[in-house]
Amino acid sequence: MSETLKLTVDRRDALAVIYTEGYINNQGGEEIAREAFKLIDDGVKILLLNLAGTKIVNSIGISILIEIIERMLEIEGKLAFCALTPTIDKTFHIMGLTLYASIYPDEDRAVTELG
Repeated sequence: MSETLKLTVDRRDALAVIYTEGYINNQGGEEIAREAFKLIDDGVKILLLNLAGTKIVNSIGISILIEIIERMLEIEGKLAFCALTPTIDKTFHIMGLTLYASIYPDEDRAVTELG
């Protein structure tokens, strides 16, 4: 798959939502990481990745998401995901991402609970 990932960001003070549309592979993961690290450097402490537009995340994409989790842990921030497909949800649980990042069914609930 060579589908290009498209990102949109909605900054809300210390919380930012990154919307993804497309395949999260090495290139897509790097795009997310660049945007996430820029937001973190700009003071964001809570990062929500809305994956409603993403149907596939490969192993390299997951490894890059783990790098973002590590960076959030360093700054004592929070990373969360919402609107995952059942396959991505299961994969994130199997890979252990849910030990360090929360998963929410939808953005409204995530934003409410993340505060």
